[in-house]
Amino acid sequence: QVQLVESGGGLVQAGGSLRLSCAASGMTFWRNTMGWYRQAPGEQRELVTLITSGGTTNYADSVKGRFTISKDNARNTAYLQMNSLKPEDTAVYYCSIIASRNYWGQGTQVTVSS
Repeated sequence: QVQLVESGGGLVQAGGSLRLSCAASGMTFWRNTMGWYRQAPGEQRELVTLITSGGTTNYADSVKGRFTISKDNARNTAYLQMNSLKPEDTAVYYCSIIASRNYWGQGTQVTVSS
């Protein structure tokens, strides 16, 4: 059974930083692509960033230069370092293993105050 557990969300002022973690079990995610998504109230879930098994990364234009995805294969954990946060980054953030289907965590709330 695949399980993903996100942590590290919270309330931060604009310009601040947060680091999200995603601990995976039941699947060795280093063989798959890992992604971070977010969903703001009333909006569709959107892809923020992903990292492939080979370490190639891709970022949404809205977070380029501010967010960094990384992973620790030994710990089966992925990270999202978020710097220079803006109020528009406020959302529930989800990690996902992108395999034959998407596996999802429960999400962690990130709130950025102006």
